[in-house]
Amino acid sequence: MSEAKTIVCLASFFKGEAFMRMCKQEGARVILLTKEKLKDEAWPWDAIDEVFFMPSLSRQPDITYAVSYLARHRTIDQVMPLDDYDVPTAADLREHLRLPGMGVTATRYFRDKLAMRLGAQAGGLLVPPFSAVFNHGQVQQYMDRTPGPWVLKPRTEAGAMGIKKVNEQRELWPLLEKLGDEQSFFLLEQFIPGDVYHVDSIIQDGAVIFAVAHKYGRPPMQVAHQGGVFITRTLPRDGEEATTLRALNGQLMRALGLQNGVSHTEFIRAQVDGRFYFLETAARVGGANIAETVEYATGINLWREWARMTLCQLRGQRYELPAARSDYAGVLICLARQEHPDLWAYQDPEIVYRLDKKQHAGLIVASHDAGRIEYLINEYGRRFAEDFLAVAPPLDKAPE
Repeated sequence: MSEAKTIVCLASFFKGEAFMRMCKQEGARVILLTKEKLKDEAWPWDAIDEVFFMPSLSRQPDITYAVSYLARHRTIDQVMPLDDYDVPTAADLREHLRLPGMGVTATRYFRDKLAMRLGAQAGGLLVPPFSAVFNHGQVQQYMDRTPGPWVLKPRTEAGAMGIKKVNEQRELWPLLEKLGDEQSFFLLEQFIPGDVYHVDSIIQDGAVIFAVAHKYGRPPMQVAHQGGVFITRTLPRDGEEATTLRALNGQLMRALGLQNGVSHTEFIRAQVDGRFYFLETAARVGGANIAETVEYATGINLWREWARMTLCQLRGQRYELPAARSDYAGVLICLARQEHPDLWAYQDPEIVYRLDKKQHAGLIVASHDAGRIEYLINEYGRRFAEDFLAVAPPLDKAPE
């Protein structure tokens, strides 16, 4: 029997339990590096061989020193990011330790919003008109030729974090002045109203071998900035939207060069012309219980399959994707006024998951019938807003 592979998991947030459990189930040694403030979370301790706590997982050279110190007496076979913020750190560590997988340059296409837009555009996908924020003269020329409003986006924050809407040209310059030396880490993009979608996929040898398309309720940026109930649900698989989105996702993965792993990609269908525009992508599993929603719709757990694929690659084995179902699921989550929201009034048999998290209310529903899911999430979305919904100011940056 070959020696057990050792996987170092980076987790800046509490997530990835299924990934670590599958690594342990497959015979790997699991080392968890996470933040000190997360030490009391319900980590899958039975699947973790060693755990180390740090103030931050991104501060250099501290993280490189720490992992290199671990490597003195352990053979580290792979470093895996469990959160979006850990993706560039893991890439940097792989290059330092000369491990296989995505390096720094490849990773930028899945973390840097400017790089991914340039890559998508070069690959033939529609992208909202955008400008880097390097040269002020070029930014002015961009606004002169591109009708507003615009959004000022941080290049490496996750999701809608730190995005500012700019309605008039005169509003931009004070924002850039306030950013100071940080302004080059932002981009300016035309704001396009429309419905937002996401495709979650598994890629092997550069080809998408699994992909499922979902449609959000309100766009995530609206929910993040204005409050509301986060909703997403599986699209009818043979419909025009899902078919188009899967094709665009495959085109994007080829353009950006993801060879092996998972991805979470967002598109917007513009109200003005009905076309799909690329918004952003990430080489990791989607958050907000999207992974559980995908699993209830398809039987495929993206965390577990990512772990299986990683270990197959390390062992020189061929990864085989399990057979997938073609059911439907939807998730609803909101910040709640109550510390422990009581969902006793929600008793439909399609409820398959109840979120257990302070100050949050959440459900996942699943069915063979897409129409039933659509009805339930619309009805529950209205009731959640009445029964639980609380609103908090948006964050500009993820908490340390």
